[in-house]
Amino acid sequence: MTINAGTKISALLRENPEALEAIVSLSPKFTKLRNPLLRKLMASRTTIRMASKIGGCTPDDFFAKLAPLGFQADLTAQEEEDQAEEPMPEFMKQVKPEQVMELDVRPILSGGKDPFNLILGKVKALPAGHTLKLINDFEPIPLIQLLSKQGFQSYNQVIDGNTYHTWFFKSGDAKLPDAHVGGNSDDFESWVEKFNGRTKTIDVRHLEMPLPMLTILDELEHLPDGQALYVNHKRIPVFLLPELEERKFQYRAKEIAEGDVKLFIFKA
Repeated sequence: MTINAGTKISALLRENPEALEAIVSLSPKFTKLRNPLLRKLMASRTTIRMASKIGGCTPDDFFAKLAPLGFQADLTAQEEEDQAEEPMPEFMKQVKPEQVMELDVRPILSGGKDPFNLILGKVKALPAGHTLKLINDFEPIPLIQLLSKQGFQSYNQVIDGNTYHTWFFKSGDAKLPDAHVGGNSDDFESWVEKFNGRTKTIDVRHLEMPLPMLTILDELEHLPDGQALYVNHKRIPVFLLPELEERKFQYRAKEIAEGDVKLFIFKA
């Protein structure tokens, strides 16, 4: 296979699964690719050029490591590919400094805490026509995908392996989903009872973002007909709810205590 700086990581892995360990050996930053859920999410979006920025290496390092596996670098396309960047959306060309709210969540993540509620609060408080600049140590792909479905535009830049800048522009039509889930405790328990003996239970409370949502969606993708999913979660997953509705699932939630939410997902 002929490759260049614009080749997607997913294409490398499809061509030769042994490319995974070759890539991981280039940088500790790539160990997340060993997780099948993160690999599925990241590999289809990330090119060799982007991964080089993340891992603190160069495309040439990739080419040298992949050559023994049969990959051939197209150096004639290198300069053109290196200059290629994600097109800058119109809102980035017009954004004014006074219309940008900046939020750096790296100190929160390094402290072992989850910045989700803080991010959600900032996004909700953002006036229409303004932009949230999120500074993170990874690309918040699920957040980008989910906010786009709510009418937000986004733009992401990889500064280096530890710094990502992501801008979220709130148009007048953008609207966040409500955290409220229909039903009450009695309703929750009645549905659990209806699926007695036909329920799989998982616990995502110990997982770092974005794995809780990815794990739930992956479980639902493989859930047999007539089965339900019982989830132990830290919170009501606001951005998951529209995804469930889109996939024709129903759900109920019950908050036991702070940091302990039970979510029941099923098809009636």
